[in-house]
Amino acid sequence: MSAKLPIVVLISGGGTNLQSIIDAVREGLPVEIRAVISNRADAFGLERARRAGIPTEVVEHRQFADRESYDAALMECIDRFQPGLVVLAGFMRILSNDFVRHYHGRMLNIHPSLLPRHRGLNTHSRCLDAGDTEHGASVHFVTPELDAGPIILQARVPVEPDDSPETLASRVLAQEHRIYPQAIRWYAEGRLKLKNGHALLDGEPVQCR
Repeated sequence: MSAKLPIVVLISGGGTNLQSIIDAVREGLPVEIRAVISNRADAFGLERARRAGIPTEVVEHRQFADRESYDAALMECIDRFQPGLVVLAGFMRILSNDFVRHYHGRMLNIHPSLLPRHRGLNTHSRCLDAGDTEHGASVHFVTPELDAGPIILQARVPVEPDDSPETLASRVLAQEHRIYPQAIRWYAEGRLKLKNGHALLDGEPVQCR
């Protein structure tokens, strides 16, 4: 049996995407979650990790003077677990360029919009305000520019006439839980790579449309 890919998951909140990864591991996703790290001690995702027997760490951002010093401490914490992949699962921090470069090609994020539309926060409200007819989620490699890394996988949901930000968020989140474990599986199986600024799946550029 091939070795499982060691990963570290970063969270800031409830950890529902973390839970989808934990569930996928139980169902055969070939990764080992070596640690779950949060910038908030009250993040419920830490409890999800503990229930699954996964080590947890808290690196509280408010204890650091600036982003660079925080990121250096976070990097040190992550690297103790020697991950082959860092997974951002609702980690609500803008990362410094040094941090992103350190994990170049081995850090993924999931964002609740059809990138490149609606980078940043409040994506569901912005989608409705823009009159979009569809919305969704995107898994991408992390690069220094916020939410701008090469897209790996997307899921689309129609925007209904009576949607609120909350109803739209709920349907998008269900799709996040489906596509994030899939993208992680591709990476763990060696099928997914970042090369020359492009996401490659089985050696071919990923086509998202």
